Amino acid sequence: MTKAVISCLEQSVLCWLATASKENYPNVSPKEVFAVYENCSIIIANIASPQSVKNIRTNPKVCLSVIDILIQKGYQLKGNASIVSKNEDGFADMASCLLKLTGGKFPFSEIIRIEVHQSKPIVAPKYVLYPDTTEAAQIASAKKAYGF
Repeated sequence: MTKAVISCLEQSVLCWLATASKENYPNVSPKEVFAVYENCSIIIANIASPQSVKNIRTNPKVCLSVIDILIQKGYQLKGNASIVSKNEDGFADMASCLLKLTGGKFPFSEIIRIEVHQSKPIVAPKYVLYPDTTEAAQIASAKKAYGF
């Protein structure tokens, strides 16, 4: 993962994880408790994600999207996910990263770990259609649209 991808992940408060069942039915769900782990993977606390976990156990290919809602830029990350249970090696170290985010308010006994193999930028169409669009203008537009 590049520094730009890591920075985006560290600044974001929400991401979306896409998985697929063994029958290839897609599932996308928001994730709030996630972190970059050892600069090479993403870890997500399994707080209430039974479908995501079930899908990963049968099909480890996933896609994670993260975006700054004001700038309207981010990244799509693809890779393989695994489930790390409480009794497995490495869980405690990963959990300590996530517990800093939750303050212990959201219990979890599993972690979704994603090894990223591909990344590509996500940008709002306005940047493509109107190349003179600045991030400052995009932030002002988003704040107006969202009522900030």
